[in-house]
Amino acid sequence: MIVAYDGTDFHGWQTQNRPEQTSLRTVQEVMERAVTRVVREPVNIIGASRTDSGVHANGQVATFASSNEIKPEKLVLGINSWLPDDVQIRAIDVVDESFNPIDDCTSKGYRYSLAHGCSNPLRKPLFDRRFISHTAFELNPELMNQGAKLFEGEHDFIGFTKLNHGRITTVRRIDNCSVEAIGDGRLAIYVSGAGFLWNMVRIIAGTLLEVGRGKFEPEEITDIIASGDRRRGGKTLPAHGLSLEWVSFD
Repeated sequence: MIVAYDGTDFHGWQTQNRPEQTSLRTVQEVMERAVTRVVREPVNIIGASRTDSGVHANGQVATFASSNEIKPEKLVLGINSWLPDDVQIRAIDVVDESFNPIDDCTSKGYRYSLAHGCSNPLRKPLFDRRFISHTAFELNPELMNQGAKLFEGEHDFIGFTKLNHGRITTVRRIDNCSVEAIGDGRLAIYVSGAGFLWNMVRIIAGTLLEVGRGKFEPEEITDIIASGDRRRGGKTLPAHGLSLEWVSFD
């Protein structure tokens, strides 16, 4: 399944077990409920990326197994009819049982959307405020793009995640990092790679914000990465500016 969702009212993708407490609303949970209604048997949905609370998706990839043979086009219509308005199945296809959306994923692409120069309240996002973050600073996208290129390649990103990240290694490969002006006072930060640490893309975006407002020179990015010091980088930007755009497989 190719899945899109507005992450605003979700506590992330993954179902969270809270014994003797109220269940938290997650994308996986509402999807499993909808799919079960259509295929008439319990299912376990596996997503390629466990997006955090408030993060959106245009191209999440997820799978489930069912003994009932229903044509993909009918599944799309049936499941969407049971889903809430903030989740949508874009497409469904049949895959081999060996396919695993987590293990078989070769790269993911994220987009961070940011409005800048919002010290003027009339420039703050209104109708799309759930999908774009904002800052009072005027930003220079060209300088930010220069700094973004220094994130590319394989690095130890220990300084770009939370302290209790829970991962065996913090070495990650970034294939592309770029910044593009997308309109008056608006820009998008694109980051793609093999895998990401907790909050890594949002911290990269926060660090590039500091480059854009002139606090850091673009070439300082190399030293900030090498330092491994979380205090050297920028703030973790809000979740609602981030969207999982696509997932790629060999």
